Amino acid sequence: MARPRKKKLGSYPTLLVVFSITLALTVIGLFGLLLLHAHKLSQQVRENLEVQVYLERNLPETELLRLQQDLESQAYVAKHDGRAQVRFVSKEEGARQLLETTGEDFHNFLDDNPLRDAYVLKIQPEYTDTMHLRLLGRSLGQQRGVFEVQYSKSLFTSINQNLERVSLLLLGFAAVLVLVVVILINNTIKLAMFSQRLLIRSMQLVGATRFFIQQPFLRRATWQGLASGFLAVLLLLSLLQYAYLEVAQLRLLRDDHLIGLLLLGVLGLGTAIGFFSSYWAVNKYLNVSLDELY
Repeated sequence: MARPRKKKLGSYPTLLVVFSITLALTVIGLFGLLLLHAHKLSQQVRENLEVQVYLERNLPETELLRLQQDLESQAYVAKHDGRAQVRFVSKEEGARQLLETTGEDFHNFLDDNPLRDAYVLKIQPEYTDTMHLRLLGRSLGQQRGVFEVQYSKSLFTSINQNLERVSLLLLGFAAVLVLVVVILINNTIKLAMFSQRLLIRSMQLVGATRFFIQQPFLRRATWQGLASGFLAVLLLLSLLQYAYLEVAQLRLLRDDHLIGLLLLGVLGLGTAIGFFSSYWAVNKYLNVSLDELY
């Protein structure tokens, strides 16, 4: 009968460590992707909020053009593909929209169109809070040729409050998740280093310096963290592409720059945790007494 193979002194569960770290990094990467897409969605919601600038009656064409150019140059106006989101709505177009919305034609009981020409502005997300909107409305109201500035204060306030609550909730959960993942990876490496404690003590007994003992363990842990981060990045990219295929609308929320930074962060986090967790674990076993090794 064949004897079972004995484990070598200092054998290290490499595959288990890499798998555990990869899984933990994938979880935190998935939540990071959720945060990025939620942030992009909140930006788009804010960018679709509109401010109506109603004009004085019978403004000449030159005055309308001057006012439009002035509005397009403002920092608070949203840009899309380099173009300012400023739209002119004539009083005739306003009458048609009113007819489509209400089904009533005021021409039946009024001789003249009481509506005014207007510019409709989409606002940059960072200018949609109450203070900026108040300043924005006051500034626009002082423009030559402007009769009145209107926007739904309750809608802006409600959307901002809800988005802030959701953002704080997600950020709080993200902070807890990062802490849990760091502790999980740290404990995984510490448990793996437990199998190396006798090897570390043997190296000490033959006169090896602390740096000489630390070096191979730190190098191995760093490469394991880097490999785990790389595997997690590949897995995240695969899951992201699958999500885009299944839900095509998600592509509208894609931000390649931020996603790239997130994936680099996952890679760096795996490498950093691998290095420092191994450093602390090796130092622990370098400093314990012989009795504490068993």
